[in-house]
Amino acid sequence: MEKSLKLFSGNSNPALTKEICGYLGIALGEATVSSFSDGEIRVRIEENVRGADVFVMQSCCPPVNTAILELLIMIDALKRSSAYRITAVIPYFGYARQDRKDQPRVPITAKLMADLITTAGADRVLTMDLHAGQIQGFFNIPVDHLYALPVLLDYISNHGGEDLTVVSPDAGGVERARAFAKRLQAQLAIIDKRREGPNNAQVMNIIGDVEGRNALLLDDMIDTAGTIVQGAQACADKGARNVWAGCTHAVLSGPALERLQASCLTEVVVTNTIPLNGKEQHCPKLRVLSVAPLLGEAITRIHAEESVSSLFA
Repeated sequence: MEKSLKLFSGNSNPALTKEICGYLGIALGEATVSSFSDGEIRVRIEENVRGADVFVMQSCCPPVNTAILELLIMIDALKRSSAYRITAVIPYFGYARQDRKDQPRVPITAKLMADLITTAGADRVLTMDLHAGQIQGFFNIPVDHLYALPVLLDYISNHGGEDLTVVSPDAGGVERARAFAKRLQAQLAIIDKRREGPNNAQVMNIIGDVEGRNALLLDDMIDTAGTIVQGAQACADKGARNVWAGCTHAVLSGPALERLQASCLTEVVVTNTIPLNGKEQHCPKLRVLSVAPLLGEAITRIHAEESVSSLFA
């Protein structure tokens, strides 16, 4: 007997969840996700999920720790309600930047996150553009790792202009930038960056040719925008004609909006894995693309036991 498909959502990104429901042609699952007066999270699943194939949508965006705890408690509630299978849909995976022990006496919090999600009762995870691909190996359950590349690629190919150079803002993003450049038949450049501390980066050099060309800085996320803004200025100083930026996760914390608006960037293309909540009004340079069809198609294929990797082949 075919299992029914149900999609539930926490409070982190309800707009994206509604878009996904529209793509799937289903109603959003009924659940109460609130809190007691002392701040403890209260969850109640308001419909029968026994034997259902359930997906829980929650991005780890501010307030980050509340979003994570909502996800864990919802998974536990669904597990205790006899759901057949529970898939945690996490467009933006929190704590992904803490993926290795790069200093003495520090945690590997991305691994802790994986353990918590698994222990709560998730059977599989669907996520997008992890900060480091090896985080998939932190899970002992299946992980479907999507890329926003098709969404960004479609927009950039129509608006990026000719003579394009895709620029990686650091050595860690070279593989992402190379794949993008290959699809667009563009040139590749790399910024040699040395980080002096958390959220503090210093651009040192550009390896590659950007002079007289359109430069696209590509990253998985923009947090305080220090890296992107300094990289854009470095490209402009090297003679780039226009400088764009593209990323999947628009964290945009602290002075990010002011930095982007005051920068030499022509446009900053982001997706809605994290809700902007009107931030684009304060920074007209922001262009928001929706990943709802991509996530919706992935959910459809997981439910039907079909290939997900073919979405970005």
